[in-house]
Order: sequence, then structure tokens, then C-alpha cells
Amino acid sequence: MRHASLRSILVAFTALTAAPVFAQEAPPVADPAPRIQDVLPEPVFSPPPSLSPPLAPLIVVGENADAPAPTIEAIPRVWSPAPRDEEGRTAYGLYLSGRSALSRGEAETGAAYLSAVESLTPEQPTVREQALIAALLAGDLDLVARIAPDPATASPGIAEAGALVTVVQTFVRGEARAANEVLKVRPVLAPHARAAALIGPWIAAAAGDWDTALAEPDPTGDPVTVLFGRYHHAQLLEHRRRFDEAEAKLQALAFDARAAPLFRAAYGEFLERRGKRAEALAFYDTTLASGSQDPGIVSARARVVARVRPPALADYRDGAARALIIAARQASSENANEFAVVYLRLSLNLKPEPEARYLLGQTLAQANLNTASRAAMAQVPRSDAPLYAGAQVAIGLSLAGEQRQDEALAAFQAAREASPADPAIAFVTAGQLLQMERYEEALTLLNSPLLDTVEQGSNVRFLRGAAYESLGRIPEAEAQLWAALQAQPNEPSYLNYLGYLWVDSGTRVAEGAEMIARAHAADPGDGNIQDSLGWAQYRQGQYDTAVETLEQAVAKEPANAEINDHLGDAYWQVGRRREAGFQWTRVLTLDPDDERRAKVERKLTEGLEL
Repeated sequence: MRHASLRSILVAFTALTAAPVFAQEAPPVADPAPRIQDVLPEPVFSPPPSLSPPLAPLIVVGENADAPAPTIEAIPRVWSPAPRDEEGRTAYGLYLSGRSALSRGEAETGAAYLSAVESLTPEQPTVREQALIAALLAGDLDLVARIAPDPATASPGIAEAGALVTVVQTFVRGEARAANEVLKVRPVLAPHARAAALIGPWIAAAAGDWDTALAEPDPTGDPVTVLFGRYHHAQLLEHRRRFDEAEAKLQALAFDARAAPLFRAAYGEFLERRGKRAEALAFYDTTLASGSQDPGIVSARARVVARVRPPALADYRDGAARALIIAARQASSENANEFAVVYLRLSLNLKPEPEARYLLGQTLAQANLNTASRAAMAQVPRSDAPLYAGAQVAIGLSLAGEQRQDEALAAFQAAREASPADPAIAFVTAGQLLQMERYEEALTLLNSPLLDTVEQGSNVRFLRGAAYESLGRIPEAEAQLWAALQAQPNEPSYLNYLGYLWVDSGTRVAEGAEMIARAHAADPGDGNIQDSLGWAQYRQGQYDTAVETLEQAVAKEPANAEINDHLGDAYWQVGRRREAGFQWTRVLTLDPDDERRAKVERKLTEGLEL
């Protein structure tokens, strides 16, 4: 088949966050905006453990077989009487409801249920840990601080997360001295030691403990933590008006081969704050002349030329919040998304910045907490138009993945309103319109000056070709699909779509079948392409081969009405009439469109003409 609800057309949807959509959007860039992973491209850390502790084995085989079995505090199978809350709900029901909510990605609802269970059964350590994990992911940090487990009995991931939250929440309440004292008496250990190392100096500075705040960062730590420790050290020296020392440290970072992309703008801002505008401008010019296209440097230069005030030095609370964002980015780069969520929640408690909300939404999505992800993205304010537009696109993609098409379109349209000149957003909106069979509207957008350019990408032509084909404008569709295929001659989606069009229409069956075979060879796991291959075999009278191919396609896409319909036709042609009837009957249970339903009902009554 050409597509499954146009999913094959919209492959580019998921690529929008990773790569440019259009050729004209990707000019050669010698030095793009800095990212941590660009500075340290090779892994330098061991992935930290999950928040969820591994279960100890009950039976040990091997060299440790004689060791005593671990002591397990079991949750009672039967309570007598079963604990109930004020509304009469049992601990069993609340627990099951909480786990079910978490499995659906509803972190806040799951945390509320498990918190209720913990209140009813405080003697159960397993329930306490699960409630704490859910609260961490949902952002109920006060609950985390209240039920933080004993470090002596809990897993390190849980115990140290609780300790970190307690410290930060104490700082949030304005009790910097108390928070600093906790860190000095009982430091936060691995796997959250890096986050604590980054925020510790800011908390110490707020507490007036400058000996601790200005202690040299541990040079034996991981490279990213060391680099940002030096940067924060320079900022705190500037707070103490030790400007020469601060400048020397920032200059060293700005001219370090690996660190420069991260800290050049910060060094220039320092020069501006010190009134050294001419020196800052020369530094920005030199950086740009070296080939850098860092947008931060470009905007900084424009700011100096316009004699606009530079960004203020981060205060202690802001510094701690930004430090937690750095810790979150580190954790996310290691696929420790649960940790990243915790750090971002803490950062937002310190200072609710749009960037942190956006990153939280991204990280929750990576952890498959889609409902919570959309809630976080929805809090990105309209005042930050580019970030708001990106958040709305992310919300739209998430909703489209759940087949909530109208809501997805509304999110994409909100993104377009915020960033009307962005071709990537126009493209994703056109794709959603096509998904909803609003072909004329999709075509209007695809033919607009924003997308119909000389250097438009092949995916734009492909989407336009699909829109023309859906409207029955076949010559125009073929022209666009052929142009897309010329640009990417080995792209399976393009080969399959145009090949199926030719096979199904009976115009260029042999050539279309050859293209589909190439698509299948390139992507043998795609059930939709395999259906196209089977249908090409069917249209060429190769019924026995088509049956085998289409059976494999149905196995890959069992809920697809069109593929099941094709298999029914193939069964009929080889004399397997009972099985044909079964397949056609199944099609009627798979929500086919009105045209297919009518055709299938007629086949069930009259059969196929041979």
C-alpha cells in the first residue's frame, strides 16, 4: 500500500527535532551553537544507575551460593482489615491505580495515588520507594523531602536523590545556611554527587561561607563538571569583586580548544559588564572572523554595537538553577532521563525559566511520560516565541502519535502563529492536514512561498505529490513524486509510494513493481511496503506468491484494513474462499473508510470476478 494513514509520508515529522527539513536551512556552518556533547564527543562517564533499584536474587548459584539469602520485607498479601483512606479506598486499589497511571505516562496522577498508599502503609519500604520515585518524576518535591528514605536501607539512587531534594528545597525556602550545613555534614554521594558539586558553591555563597564557595573545583572529576565548576568559580569571584582573577579564569575557558564554544559568550559578557566594550567587540569580531556562526556571539556583537546593557551576573539562586540544568543535560546525554527530570524539577523550583520547562518536556518524553511531557511543554510562555513554537510542535507530535488529530493540528497552528516564517513548522502543519485528509488546505500551504522554493527539499515535493494524488490530480502527483525520487533515488518511502501508484492504476505495472521491490529490499521490516510488493505480484497475476507475501505483511500490520483486504482478494484468486471471507469480515472490524467498507460488503455477498 502507499501508506498507513499517511504515516509513511510523515516520516519527516520525527526528524524535525534532529535535522533541517529544507536544503536552504542547512548552510555550511563552521562552528554551530555550542552544546556539551560537541565539546566532549566521546563518552566520559559510566551511565548512572536507574532510580529504580534492581531486585536481589532469591536463589544464588555459583561461587556465592553459600552466602545467606537477603532479608526481604514483604508487602502483606492480606491486610486485616485492609487499610482504607477517608473516602473508603483500599491501599490495594490505590496502589493498582497508581501503577496503572504511571504505565500510561500520567506521572502526577500516579504519584498522588502512591503517596496515598504510602500514607496508609508507612511501614512498607517498597511502597515508600515507589511513591518517592513517582513524586520525583511528577515534581512533588515537598513529598519527596517528607518521605526521603534512610540512606542506610535505601538504594543509592533513591537515598541520594532524597538527600539532594532535601538540600535544594531547604535552599528554596530561603534557608541557605541550613542547606549549606547539611551539605557539609553529609555530602550528597553518587549517583547524584555531580549535581551536588555544581550547586554546592552557589548555596555556600548564599550562606556567606566564602571559603567553601571559592574552593578550587576538584580537578579529578569528570571533564564537564570540572569545566562548569571553573566557570561557576569565575562567576563567584566576580561576585566578590575579585575581577582580575575572574577574568583570568574566564579567558582561559574562552580560549580552551574544547571549552571555547561553551564559554566565549560568557567571557565577552564579563568584559561588557566591566565596561570594556571595545575589548569585547574585538573579541566578538575575532571569534566570528575565525568562522564561528555561534548565534550567541552574533547577538552579543549586535548588543555591543547598539550599546545595550549586557546580561547581569547570575545571582546565587539563579546560578544554582542553571547548575542543575547543566547536571540535567549531562544525565540526559547518558540516557539517565529519570535523573534529568529530578534536576530540572529542582531547577524550576529555584527559578521557573522557559528553557528548563522545555528541557523538562523533552526529557519526560524520552522517559515515555507523554502526558507529563505535554503538561511541561504547555507551560513554556508565549513571550519566548521560538521556544514556545518548539514546545507546541513537540505537543503536536505527541498528540498525533496518540491519534488525537484535531488537538495536534491546534498545537501546530499555535506554533505557526508564534513563528510564522519558520518553514519547518509550516511543513509539519501541512503534514498534519494531509493526515486528516484536508488535502486542499495542505496543498495551499505546500504551494506557499514559504515551502515552494527553488531549493525546497525532496520531502516537501513528496508531501505535495501525495496531496495531488489524494485529490486525483495524477499527472501533477507523478511529477512531484518523480522529482522527489530523483533527489533521493534510494529512499524506500518514495519508491514505494510512486511504485504503488503506478501498479494500482495499472499504468506502469512492471516499472512500479520493480521500484517496490527495491523499497522492500531497503526496508524489509516495513509491513506497508511488503503489502505494496504483494499487491504488485497480485496485479501481475502471481497469486500464489502474492498470498505468501501478503500473509507476511498482515503479520507485521495485523490491524491494517487495506492489507487484510488485499490478502482476502489473494485468497479468493487461489481458491481459498473460506479464508477470503474471513479476511474480508475482519476488514469490517478495522474501521475502514466508507468506500472500502462498501466494496468489502459487496465482495462478501458476491465474491470477486475471476
